[in-house]
Amino acid sequence: MSTALRIAHGAFGRVALLDMDRSLVRHAHPHCHVLLKVEGADTQFVVGDRVYPLTDSCAVLVDGWKPHAYVHDPERPRTLILALYIEPQWLKEFRAGWAASGAPGFFEQPTGEVSPRIRQLAMRLASEMMTRPDCKRAHEQTLSELMIAVIERFTPWRNFPNSIRGMKAMACDWRIKRVVEAMRAQEGSCASVDHFVKEAGLSRAQFFRLFEVSLGVSPKIYLNVVRMERALDAVIHQDTPVGELGDRFGFAEPAHFTRFFRDHAGVGPREFRNVSRLAN
Repeated sequence: MSTALRIAHGAFGRVALLDMDRSLVRHAHPHCHVLLKVEGADTQFVVGDRVYPLTDSCAVLVDGWKPHAYVHDPERPRTLILALYIEPQWLKEFRAGWAASGAPGFFEQPTGEVSPRIRQLAMRLASEMMTRPDCKRAHEQTLSELMIAVIERFTPWRNFPNSIRGMKAMACDWRIKRVVEAMRAQEGSCASVDHFVKEAGLSRAQFFRLFEVSLGVSPKIYLNVVRMERALDAVIHQDTPVGELGDRFGFAEPAHFTRFFRDHAGVGPREFRNVSRLAN
């Protein structure tokens, strides 16, 4: 069973040190996602429709809203992974154009060779999280240095606009935009995709095509992202029992909520809550 050794969260987003021995379902995040191997077996991720290795010398880089999945080989030992989920608004404090980190095309490729500097900073961050779990300021300082090194190496950052005025919004069909607003506004149990197809007034095929063109992910993955982000926020910041959270988010049984959470985060909600509170 995969375990979370440490989880830190704050204005920067989340950083998780995960000891992985099981695969994760195809999913996405509303922020850029950097995966660095700390130790253990080499492994791999599927980003889009291609498989990319995660090794000591090779990172996996995932744009915001890009579908991806972790693929664990049961014949191999566990892999200790440093997983970064970085908020665009935090990166904007370094350089205005880095707010583009939540949009497609931020990373030039889903993979890249790790420099000695990135390797050193990743290992330092992992070590600090293990030995100084309550020292949030040290974690954020090292994370800042690491993300600057990652962005300078793996993105066309010099071409990003220096002003918010220079940023372009993603083109989004007005019917899809209205549906997305409804998806994000709903409380409690998530409505089905068919409900939103009907609300958009489109055929199912048209709806799916326009949704993926507009947002880069399928409606089902988008709904799961909305559900998972709400669940993460509740698990981290509230004391509501996990069983009650499952009911709030529309799961018929607590075990279904735990499975959904584990399939997306690598560990169950109770472990995620306990470990994240240890470090914050």
